[in-house]
Amino acid sequence: MTNKKTITKKTTKKTSNVTKVKQKPAFRTYNDAMKYLFSKTDYESQRRLRYNVTTFDLDRMETLLKNLGNPHEKLRSVHIAGTKGKGSTATMLGRMLEANGYKVGLYTSPHVTSLHERICVNSELITKDEMRNLINRIHATVEKMSKKDAPTFFELMTAMSFLHFVDKEVDIAIIETGMGGRLDSTNVISPDLVGITSISFDHQSQLGDSLAMIAGEKAGIIKEGTPIVTVPQQPEAMKVIKREAQLSNASLCVTGEDIDFSCRFESSREYGPHTRICLTTPTSKFEHLKVPLPGEHQATNCGLALGMLDQLKNMGYEIDDQKSIDGLDKVSMTGRMEIIYDDPNVLVDAAHNAASIKALIRAIGQHVPYDSMIVIFGCNLDKDIDGMLLELQYGADKIIFTRSNSPKAVSPDELSQRYTELTGKMSQTALSLGQALAIADSAVSREDLICITGSFYLVGQAKERFARKQTA
Repeated sequence: MTNKKTITKKTTKKTSNVTKVKQKPAFRTYNDAMKYLFSKTDYESQRRLRYNVTTFDLDRMETLLKNLGNPHEKLRSVHIAGTKGKGSTATMLGRMLEANGYKVGLYTSPHVTSLHERICVNSELITKDEMRNLINRIHATVEKMSKKDAPTFFELMTAMSFLHFVDKEVDIAIIETGMGGRLDSTNVISPDLVGITSISFDHQSQLGDSLAMIAGEKAGIIKEGTPIVTVPQQPEAMKVIKREAQLSNASLCVTGEDIDFSCRFESSREYGPHTRICLTTPTSKFEHLKVPLPGEHQATNCGLALGMLDQLKNMGYEIDDQKSIDGLDKVSMTGRMEIIYDDPNVLVDAAHNAASIKALIRAIGQHVPYDSMIVIFGCNLDKDIDGMLLELQYGADKIIFTRSNSPKAVSPDELSQRYTELTGKMSQTALSLGQALAIADSAVSREDLICITGSFYLVGQAKERFARKQTA
């Protein structure tokens, strides 16, 4: 544990020193433990989901945590919400804090190929033994809860992340919301700082069909007196954030407005195409800093992470700018503008809303040379399908619609029909990723690019498939 004199742990009341009888573990194997975890209600995989205080019940989450000893109250934390860029922002902030000597817990979702990606400490994923032990620890508590109040898969994952971070004695936990914010299972923490990434249309059937409604749900993580850092937003969304900040007596900093921030795209012999940013505050100065992830949208996320880092510095965290730069340089993200094969180039990106697809196509144009781009696309029912399809037409020379293994996946035929109705352009369909790749292979040359995007599920399948291909 890091010795940082200016930063202290949150404390709770001491409990009586009672000798506990060691219970026999409910699950002796990792597989049995995971079967139990996956047997719980998983709203991430439900085709139709009502977003209300019944399906998303913070009282249920608080009861679960109370019975587990309120681990979240023993953590110092940062809370991040938004539509796109949450995981990237959280990861960049985490790496910079690690480089400054802090032990950092990082909780993100969803994962790309392994559930263990969601919980890590100082870049180390939670192990199978640690996961099994946590499931054994929560089992008795969960089984005592009534069927009506039975916690969900995501609630259990969130609770286990808190327990794991307490076990590891992290100095700070960076917590990303799952969906929305106001009713999200993570919204039980009392963070030191709140970050809100770019807000755009996503999950409209749950969060609302206007940016104001969606922003209201995201801004639901704002707490009384807790500082907020955000990025430039659409006026409709920014109005809501400012209103909630004022109602909560919380200071609000906006990169590019309250924080001096700029970015530019360039190309050099050493680094190739990349983006550089400048960010200056009274206490921090980052000049011409290379953004570790490709795309101008990642420059925005990087600026937010730096703005949040500066706020933590002002709270007493010992932050050295050069150490932060060194930590940022080590950042990489699976499933984000990631080339997973090179004959021809196959790129995967988990873009799953219209704004992300637009940013992806722009980033590919800036960073990846190709003659022609074939896009293999599949998405889920609860997404802004038409918005994504409209953006795809501006970058794809050929589109193959398919479906992932998600229960919420839209049928390829429906995607193709809607695409033609919206754009007047033709496409092809495939019932599986394997079939889609076979179609792409028959039309692609070595100088072309295959881009697989639309959902974390599809990207995860692609990574697993090409990993097997390369080891065969």
